Amino acid sequence: MLFKSLEFKNVVGQKVKVVDIPVLEEESPYYFMIQVRLQTFITSIYQERNAKKFYSFKDYLKRAIKWPDYEQLFKSAELKNNA
Repeated sequence: MLFKSLEFKNVVGQKVKVVDIPVLEEESPYYFMIQVRLQTFITSIYQERNAKKFYSFKDYLKRAIKWPDYEQLFKSAELKNNA
């Protein structure tokens, strides 16, 4: 799975970086959910006065969505013959 990162300045002007944002195809059943969660997450970070400089969206999703959905989203393909 591919991941992207996002860097922006919050309301105070502090630089904030969000990493581990999954890149999904528009046909994916989780595409809309990830877009909404990402927008909500960034909005909450943007409004914070004492924000950290570094956030992991993957860790946020671990707390925010149901575990079966999280596993389906981040499942890794089994590699055959250890390749």
